[in-house]
Amino acid sequence: MAPVRRRTPVSRVPSPAARLAELERLRAEFGAGPAGRKRELLEALGPASFTRPADLLRFHDALCFLRAYPDHRELLAEVERQLAGFGARPDLARHARALENSGVAGTTIRFRFFDPMAQWLAGRWPAQLTIDWNEFEQADRLENLLSLFAAFGESPALDEFDLGPRGWIDRLRGDATDAAFVIAGFRRAFANADARERMWDEMDPPIVLAPGPDTPARGREWLPWAPRAFQKTPMGRGRPDLVAEAERPPLSIQALPRSRGEQVIDLARACMVTRSRDLDLFSFGDPGDVRLADCGDGLAFAIVGARPERRLLLESVYAFLTLKNGVPIGYVLCSGLFGSAEVAYNVFETWRGAEAGRIYGRVIGTVRALFGADSFTIYPYQLGEDNDEALESGAWWFYQKLGFRARDRGVLALMRAELERMKKNPRHRSSIPALKKLAPHNVYWHLGVPRDDVIGLVPLGAIGSAVSRMVAQRFGADRTLAEETCAREAQERLGTDAPHGWRPGEALAWRRWSTLVAALPGVERWPAEDRAALVEVIRAKGGARETEFVARFDAHARLRAAVLALGR
Repeated sequence: MAPVRRRTPVSRVPSPAARLAELERLRAEFGAGPAGRKRELLEALGPASFTRPADLLRFHDALCFLRAYPDHRELLAEVERQLAGFGARPDLARHARALENSGVAGTTIRFRFFDPMAQWLAGRWPAQLTIDWNEFEQADRLENLLSLFAAFGESPALDEFDLGPRGWIDRLRGDATDAAFVIAGFRRAFANADARERMWDEMDPPIVLAPGPDTPARGREWLPWAPRAFQKTPMGRGRPDLVAEAERPPLSIQALPRSRGEQVIDLARACMVTRSRDLDLFSFGDPGDVRLADCGDGLAFAIVGARPERRLLLESVYAFLTLKNGVPIGYVLCSGLFGSAEVAYNVFETWRGAEAGRIYGRVIGTVRALFGADSFTIYPYQLGEDNDEALESGAWWFYQKLGFRARDRGVLALMRAELERMKKNPRHRSSIPALKKLAPHNVYWHLGVPRDDVIGLVPLGAIGSAVSRMVAQRFGADRTLAEETCAREAQERLGTDAPHGWRPGEALAWRRWSTLVAALPGVERWPAEDRAALVEVIRAKGGARETEFVARFDAHARLRAAVLALGR
């Protein structure tokens, strides 16, 4: 009888893909066991070579996640070491083209940046910027601007030779890149920022940002002096109690010195670049109006206000950069007035599904502390109107479950019908067509008694229309004469020499508000203390912190009533 042959057991080494899948499963688990295993997986995956670009991107995202939610110091050190060297990985060099626009260090970013962001990039990385001529549909329109970019002595050549816009820019730019030359040309040719931005947006030039040792990259995004804490307990994945959260302010809200304000704004802009986005509040952020709200457990919001010339007439708008252990994990856009606030909440993709509900509760508490708001609204884009990402994520139901409700009867009827379907079939989910019907109307949440004088219901457009009618009736087409005359009349009506001795931003606010003051009936008959308080409201609109304007406006009962009446 032949001897039985037995196979010698072979020790199988887990593949990089298997280790990556395990790391992704463990990244949101905390404690001694998971922490040790995470570090083992990181040490094994660091030198590994990923054959698929998607797997390399998943590994990068896992590192970014763990940097925001580290178990302990040793794990954080390993994560930071690997992120610092990520751009030099051999497998990244192979996959760099496939990972364009991923925001990973060592990869290219292609985007049609607005003018302010293009100017910012050109001021820091001019050698890394080029124009993607193959995607530049409006390139021929540049030819009409060439004489503005050139010295007058070059004009005979421009008149005589037809090199085309690209050919001429290559001739004129010297050792600068084509993008850096054009961006600088726009800055010189259009001293008025508004005019420059409109012309740039019409051109819509596609810009390429090549990777460099310090260009924006998601793995480099970090604010070293932000609050930090190691994660020792499970994540707070539950639904927050908005009433409790609204009444719980941050541990502290600290005004930052200008130098740190600039650092925050630069970080926020870089976060937009790496995600192919643009946000006006970060582009036009005021370094003198940046604050840091510490919410505990390593969660903080860097709060950025707008420069005075970029502020709206009425609402005050701020942007938050959400930080977890100094790592930006999302952003918030909020506006406040009338004791209310409109809030847009965004979580960067890497951290979605982690603590979205808990952090949103802290957003509400911080916005209330900032504006004194007791009513909150979400506008349709955030709910899914013209926003496929919000539709696919079911954003409307996220807010509905927190207590937000629409005012529109049709939306409320559809909501009740969907809830009935869910009651009968717990697995039912609203279809995309149903979500599109739910999304076109604001939803509201009130800490106290619901009221109508809140953002989203106050007819801000009608207020502007009332001012426009007054200006047209009194001054015809001459808006310069209107503002100059109304500014003088406002001094007489309010009994003040303002804006004498005011700072430039405050004086600008006086000029801009003068037509609104002129449209308010009977303001000259208000009690002296109310007229003096109105002067301070206007001054605060152009002051150091626009939240001071909100506080003064909301405290001025006579002014609030007059502005609301104008809108009716």
